[in-house]
Amino acid sequence: MDYEYSEKDWKLFRKKLPEWQESFMEKLNREYIRILTDEGTPSARFWKLEKRINEDKKFTGVQCQSSRSEFVFLIRNLLGEGAITLNDLSEFSEGLQEKMRQWTQRSMDEGGI
Repeated sequence: MDYEYSEKDWKLFRKKLPEWQESFMEKLNREYIRILTDEGTPSARFWKLEKRINEDKKFTGVQCQSSRSEFVFLIRNLLGEGAITLNDLSEFSEGLQEKMRQWTQRSMDEGGI
């Protein structure tokens, strides 16, 4: 797969990334609230939440170094994590959107996403 992209795509990615991350973290926060209000002992809920946060903080949707040379891979990560959908890429070039559609389809065919 060829990962050429336009300057416009790169600039749009830099603009959208913080918005996507905030939205993803809001989703995670709602999930954390559910963990804290589940049945079980306070300590069990605490440790379950602590484990989950340690896993989640590794996601691109939480934190990443925005690199021009790797931004297409970062978009793939965001899609795979569920931080964004293909619809979130509607302002990007048709070429980039098509690459992400192909990657998403291939990942689903292989049992991912």
